[in-house]
Amino acid sequence: MKITTRFISCLIISFSLVLICQESLLASDILKSEKSKVKLIVIDPGHGGEDGATRGAFSKEKDVALQVALKLGKAIEAKLPDVKVIYTRKTDVFVKLYDRIGIANQEKADLFISIHCNSMPLIKQKYVVRYSKGKPIYGYRSIPNPGPTGTETLISGFGRLAQQDAAIRENASILLEQNYKDNYEGFDPNDPESYIIFSLMKNAYREQSIKLASLMQDEYTKSGRINRGVKEQSLAVLAKAGMPAVLTEIGFISNPEEEKYINSDAGQAEIVQNILNAIITYKKQIES
Repeated sequence: MKITTRFISCLIISFSLVLICQESLLASDILKSEKSKVKLIVIDPGHGGEDGATRGAFSKEKDVALQVALKLGKAIEAKLPDVKVIYTRKTDVFVKLYDRIGIANQEKADLFISIHCNSMPLIKQKYVVRYSKGKPIYGYRSIPNPGPTGTETLISGFGRLAQQDAAIRENASILLEQNYKDNYEGFDPNDPESYIIFSLMKNAYREQSIKLASLMQDEYTKSGRINRGVKEQSLAVLAKAGMPAVLTEIGFISNPEEEKYINSDAGQAEIVQNILNAIITYKKQIES
């Protein structure tokens, strides 16, 4: 009788342990499932306020980025009602780079998307000012570089110094901040060597960031845009992201035709749809 009682007790204890383990695994699965869900997206319209020097023939990057960002947020809320959207800015104000990603980290965002317009340096054009004694007197004026077109999406990571053009341009915003070396651990956007050090601050969510960036580029390509690819750059705005984070260049504001496109209602609607489709696909993939 004692053996039977002990045997039954052991069975009860074993059964209880199995139930506890199953409950623990279930709780773990639920926790993992919750962490893999896209519930909050921070949208960052690039630049703003006094940080607004990049422009085309008739528009500024900071304004186009804000327009597209606000439209993207509304589209996400309409199509994905379970997803909350937070903006780093809703008006023409300057937000420090570390504050932009700081908002996303503080809110525990699941995705961070920064909207920008690409640009090439102005080129000098020679023209006739006047004639003197039958001979032309020439002058020079700066005009937008009409060459490059297309989209590219950047993630934080290591890039060769020779391929850091976008990083140098985007990180230049740091110079508008007081004590920027303290804010960015000694990083100096004017010092090429700083990019080597800064690029070591790898985004812990590199694979997920690449996935989202690649989906965005695929969507742009489907709309007939030139695909300039996914690139790893030493970007201050993404370096300390606690979530998958990308910076997407929606077009060259320095190119006359592309400037018209990214400013048009139809162009912005297409860009927003491209990014939205990428987010929906990404969300389905990681949540399945």
